[in-house]
Amino acid sequence: MNVLILGSGGREHAFALKLSESNKINHLFVAPGNAGTDKIGTNVNINPTDFKAVKKLVLESEIKMVVVGPEAPLVEGVHDFFLADKDLKHIPVIGPKKDGALLEGSKDFSKQFMQKHGVPTAKYKSFTKDNLTDGFAFLETLEPPFVLKADGLAAGKGVLILDSLEEAKIELEEMVSNQKFGEASSTVVIEEFLKGIELSVFVLTDGINYKILPSAKDYKRIGEGDKGLNTGGMGAISPVPFADKAFLDKVEELVVKPTIAGLQKDGIDYRGFIFIGLMNDNGNPSVVEYNVRMGDPETEVVLPRIESDLFDLFEGVGNQTLNEKSFSVTNKTATTVMLVSGGYPEAYEKNKEITGFDTIDESIVYHAGTTIKDNKVVTNGGRVMAVTSFGDTIEEALAKSYRSIGKIKFEKINYRKDIGFDLV
Repeated sequence: MNVLILGSGGREHAFALKLSESNKINHLFVAPGNAGTDKIGTNVNINPTDFKAVKKLVLESEIKMVVVGPEAPLVEGVHDFFLADKDLKHIPVIGPKKDGALLEGSKDFSKQFMQKHGVPTAKYKSFTKDNLTDGFAFLETLEPPFVLKADGLAAGKGVLILDSLEEAKIELEEMVSNQKFGEASSTVVIEEFLKGIELSVFVLTDGINYKILPSAKDYKRIGEGDKGLNTGGMGAISPVPFADKAFLDKVEELVVKPTIAGLQKDGIDYRGFIFIGLMNDNGNPSVVEYNVRMGDPETEVVLPRIESDLFDLFEGVGNQTLNEKSFSVTNKTATTVMLVSGGYPEAYEKNKEITGFDTIDESIVYHAGTTIKDNKVVTNGGRVMAVTSFGDTIEEALAKSYRSIGKIKFEKINYRKDIGFDLV
């Protein structure tokens, strides 16, 4: 069977590597892919949100399953597009339809969903420029820090956490009146700040049944000690030591089950991943946010720990037999460290030649922002590669990742040297 993966980052390279282990797959296509996926399957230079081009590729290449990596095609309705097309409707798409994708596409929708179905989360209210003064008044009822979230997709940049009430008011006005994050911030969700330690739990569901995937913790800040600007993620650890069985049982009972039941009650046929961003406050989980796809770089530590055939699980999602599929996870720890371009997450240069990555034997190197130019692998993004290793402990796995990183070279390479610092 031929399978298409939509996307071009480290998450999609991780999907490609894991799916390539299945003996049920004949050929993998990745659109648009990167220099890593190019070694596993066929890269096709099309935009994942160009649904007509996706259709042409699917029909010409006899593709029988589509796995959606990033959120944008899901929010824009790629699954709905397939179901509405007589030539495509029989092809399973791993990822929710537009109504389910609102869990990530609209912060206001997701907060309403949580409130309606009793999922624990921070108290909140939503505001637009038409009720800006009400927004100021609501901020005055909260204790700092103040959390402001653009309602729509803002490329991971739409969340502000501010210590000053005055600054929060200024930023709220910037977001709703002056469109600081474009159309995404025409509505802003203001919520109370959740205390605790953050982690993510991932669920794969066929709309009825579900499997809970390994937990992970990622590190967003560019600087060591979690300082500096937010990024797409500088590294991740799985499993999370403080997410013991008792805590994860609570997550299943208080969060996962009400979420799946809520989707069913609301008539949302959800087939794909649910990324649940959580806060652990003294052993009690609260949901920070939902995403409707796997996270990045969490995918690079979660997927390698899954021992089951990923394609087999995806078949279960497509035909709603996920409960019949075997599912096992290694008890080894996986760590990943992200190599980024100098200057990221602000301005950075591309097209820097990368060497040494093909000499590594004790880690998995996932390509994220890479491409091939003049037969050389070069940088093509802010986050360039994720270096993942296994160990019996976090320290052992990280030591392997950092040894491997020592062999990889490109101009202005940057990475955090303290991933997992708060866990060891």
